[in-house]
This record gives sequence, structure tokens and C-alpha cells, in this order.
Amino acid sequence: MFEYIKGKVAEISPTYVVIDVHGVGYLMNISLSTYDAIQSNASDGRDDVLVYVYEAIREDAFTLYGFATRRERDLFLMLIGVSGVGPNTARMILSSAPVEQLEMGIATGNAGVLKQVKGVGAKTAQRIIVDLRDKIKAGDVTLIDNTDVATGAVYDEALAALVMLGFQRATANKVLTKLLKQQPGITVEQAIKMSLKMM
Repeated sequence: MFEYIKGKVAEISPTYVVIDVHGVGYLMNISLSTYDAIQSNASDGRDDVLVYVYEAIREDAFTLYGFATRRERDLFLMLIGVSGVGPNTARMILSSAPVEQLEMGIATGNAGVLKQVKGVGAKTAQRIIVDLRDKIKAGDVTLIDNTDVATGAVYDEALAALVMLGFQRATANKVLTKLLKQQPGITVEQAIKMSLKMM
């Protein structure tokens, strides 16, 4: 099984990339996030790029999927583990928003982040949230980056307080995310007070 492929970009489009490794071209399906990352990393055409790989092996096909980061691949693997979500749907989900935003949406139960993806209805979005919410939050190494403003202690405590005050979780999440990106150094109390003014 391939862990990653490292080489020069021979061809790239928003949906696939061909990596040349010593004269052998590996075609991999990619998300828009990976496309952007590869484009920025290989802009001069000299440096090798490293793409993490998932192999989908079926009787009639052998398909490679490429990812700019392990984090994106981990989320992809979790998504395709959900009933009704195949590799192409998972790739579309990953193309719809940054990995961090998708993780946050799943962890906070914000189905709207997923429902905006073509082919993902309300039932599928809820199934993804139910199946993956604990997996994303739990574990020794969480997929959610603790340095991300939306997943820090201030965010968690402020969100819990706003929900207890009767506000919808999705609304509170949206307001807090915006607020903490603008002012990442504020305290929990300040976050709650400022969020109440923005509701």
C-alpha cells in the first residue's frame, strides 16, 4: 500500500494530478483544497511535491486519491466509513470547505456545512455527524488542531454557555467562530458578552 508519492507535477487540474516519479506517472483524484496546496507548492516547477495516498481497489478499477496533508486523508477515510458516503462524495465534501471548517462543523453538529455539498442531503449530513462527531473530538491525537481559534478552550466554554442560555448551537458556533478569528486573545467572559451583542 502506498503511504505517499513524491515527485514532480506532470499535469494538474482541479480534479486530478499526475505526479512523475522517475518517469512513472501516477494519476490521483484530488480535492480543490489539495489542488490549491499543490499549485502553491509547485509554482516554480522545480521542487518535488509530496501527496498522501489512498488506494481504492475494486474488481473493475484501481483508483488513487491524493491529499496534500495526512489530516485531509484522515478525514476522507472517516467519511468513506460512513454508510452511503463513497470516495467521490467524500472528495466533494473535502472540496467544499477547508478541512478545519469541516471538522468543526461535524464536531459541533452543524449540518449546514455538509448540506451545501451537492448530493449530500439532510439525512446523510446527520449520519456523518452522528458517526464522526465523537471520532473527531476523541483520541490521543485529535484531528481538530488545538491551535485553531474555533477549537480552543475559550470557544468550547463560550459555546456551551450560549447553548445553555437558549441560543441555537449553529448560530452560536457561527458567531463565535467569526468573533474568535477577529479577536483570538479574548477571554471566555468577553467572548460570551460580545457574542450576545452579535446575536
